[in-house]
Amino acid sequence: MSTPRIHGIIGYTITPFSANGEQLDLDALGRSIDRLIDSGVHAIAPLGSTGEGAYLSDAEWDQVSEFSIRHVAKRVPTIVSVSDLTTAKAVRRARFAERHGADVVMVLPASYWKLSAAEILAHYQAIGASIGVPIMLYNNPATSGTDLPVELILKIFHAVENVTMVKESTGDIQRMHQLHLLGEGQVPFYNGCNPLALEAFAAGAAGWCTAAPNLIPELNLALYQAVLANDLNQARALFYRQLPLLDFILKGGLPTTIKAGLDLTGLPVGEPRRPLFALDDAGRHQLQQLLNTLG
Repeated sequence: MSTPRIHGIIGYTITPFSANGEQLDLDALGRSIDRLIDSGVHAIAPLGSTGEGAYLSDAEWDQVSEFSIRHVAKRVPTIVSVSDLTTAKAVRRARFAERHGADVVMVLPASYWKLSAAEILAHYQAIGASIGVPIMLYNNPATSGTDLPVELILKIFHAVENVTMVKESTGDIQRMHQLHLLGEGQVPFYNGCNPLALEAFAAGAAGWCTAAPNLIPELNLALYQAVLANDLNQARALFYRQLPLLDFILKGGLPTTIKAGLDLTGLPVGEPRRPLFALDDAGRHQLQQLLNTLG
């Protein structure tokens, strides 16, 4: 299997809606993708938690997936989140994304009932057997309700041929150190926790999966370049400069804060879909101040 080189700043897209939240706004989605690619991000990742993939109907998910892949048009790799509550639905999404040209699919072991290690392994095996493109295994207990121990992640990595990379979002830097040590440096891993960006790169992360480039791409990319140049002082300065905004968007909820930030920077993309609320006036004022400081 040919695995595309996934590295650097991986930009997460929002899913724009009309003013009443009832219809997709694919025109706004296209503009948001163009902004990210033009800014210099190294890959695009639609339909994750930032993209409200869990709140879309199957038909809407298909529309956003197909449109995003087509609009990116191989300018950078596209990593489509195909997570769903059942294995059959995740398989359907993975096949759909592959058929329309996704370079990688990302899989979170989403659950209602607590899954056993054997059930999680079988979930990834079924998805892996159904497609030929690489899989990014995604560990994020905050959204999936399931925390994958490093030992299980490595077991899946070795058991499923096309699980070739891991996104780690627990917020525990030790997980990344363990992935590097126990995986003997052979497991490409990616940071999914904004406040850990600097530490993750220092631990050997191949990239940073983040919604922040929707608002501050220059700072995100400059941090990555400083890391590549082994300029720790510059990397540290760049990280701490953007940390207040990174904290704000994470604590305020990524769809809520990123959509508000895009609106404040001239790209209206609608409000998040209920049950999520739009950012309130006080939050918008605080976000505008943070953006002004970084501008």
